[in-house]
Amino acid sequence: QMFYSRKWIYNTIKILKYLVITGWTFHTLGLIARWIISNHAPWTNGYEAMIYTVWATMLAGIIFGKKSNLTLATTTCVSSLLLLFAFVSYLDPTITNVVPVLNSYWLMIHVSIIVASYGFLILGGFLGLLSLILMIFINNKNKNILDLRISELTIINERSLIVGVYLLTIGTFLGGVWANESWGRYWGWDPKETWALVSILVYAFILHM
Repeated sequence: QMFYSRKWIYNTIKILKYLVITGWTFHTLGLIARWIISNHAPWTNGYEAMIYTVWATMLAGIIFGKKSNLTLATTTCVSSLLLLFAFVSYLDPTITNVVPVLNSYWLMIHVSIIVASYGFLILGGFLGLLSLILMIFINNKNKNILDLRISELTIINERSLIVGVYLLTIGTFLGGVWANESWGRYWGWDPKETWALVSILVYAFILHM
């Protein structure tokens, strides 16, 4: 569509967009069903965290892809690869009981916000990669259209990272509150807490730059 304005291309993209949104809707229903069956939030183990991350990534793509087909296409490719990884890896899809330390209402609040941030940050990362790829193919004939697309992706990339950093920061603070309830301390500099802080600082630096 960037290079050839044809009606059949436009109609094909429209049909594919509806298929993607329909797939995401079924994904949502699957998560709800898993929640009802297990009687706890569906992000308590590696497999569930993976499929929830994919759900959040697609949500980010649908939100920012309303006016950018390129954004939705990129998100769909990334989400498909992550789902493929969840399917072929050794992650166990079995619904199990929650371990005692996770049996808290903070599981629903803290983990949902943190993992949702991953979706927006993943989207930002791959939009940046796509922008670099488009830069490689710029020439005198397509410079105007590709510059426009790169600007579009850059704006959406920045907004996606802003949402991701906000969610990551809020989720990390809430994680500290949960840690205090579970272990009697807000911050212990364990690897997960340390890397959460490093992630916030790195993305904050990127956004400020």
